[in-house]
Amino acid sequence: MLLILLFGFLGICFLFIVPTSVAAQCPVCIVTVGGGMLLAKKLGIDDLLVSIWISALNTAISFWVAPKIKIKYLKNPYLLSFLLYFATLFYFYFTDQIGFSSNQVIGVDKIVFGQTIGLLVMFIANYLDGYVRRKNNNKVLFYYQKVIIPLSFLFIITLIFKFIFHL
Repeated sequence: MLLILLFGFLGICFLFIVPTSVAAQCPVCIVTVGGGMLLAKKLGIDDLLVSIWISALNTAISFWVAPKIKIKYLKNPYLLSFLLYFATLFYFYFTDQIGFSSNQVIGVDKIVFGQTIGLLVMFIANYLDGYVRRKNNNKVLFYYQKVIIPLSFLFIITLIFKFIFHL
C-alpha cells in the first residue's frame, strides 16, 4: 500500500514538473464530464441544468471528432454538433424522458430547453475563443483558453438558470 501511495505521489509531482501538451476537449475530459453528468442526474440535480452540460459534452465531442472524420460533409463540427443534439433528443424521447407537463420551464420541456441552451452557449464560447485568437495574431491570451472560456460560460449560465428558476 505504501508503494502505491509513493508511486501516486511521484506521478503527481512528475505532472507538475514536466510540461506536456494538452488537447482541449480531449477524450479523457469528455468521459469525465459524461460520468459527472450521470452522477448529477442520479443525485437529483434538475434536468435543465444537467441537460445544459450534456449538450455541451455533445458539442465538445463534435469539435474533437470532426477533424478526424473522413467523410467530407461531417468534418464540420457545427453540423456534427446538430446531429448529436438531435440524436440526444431522439434518445430522450424514446426513453420517455421528454414530454411531461410537470417537467417544463416557460412552457418548454426542461431537457429540450437545456439541450438547446447548452448547444448555443458552446457555439458562442467556441466562436469567442476563435475571435480572441484572431484579434491576437492567432495566439491565446492565457493558457488553456480553449477550455476555460467554454467552461466559464457554462458555469455562469448554469448559475443564472439555477437562480432564475430556483432549481
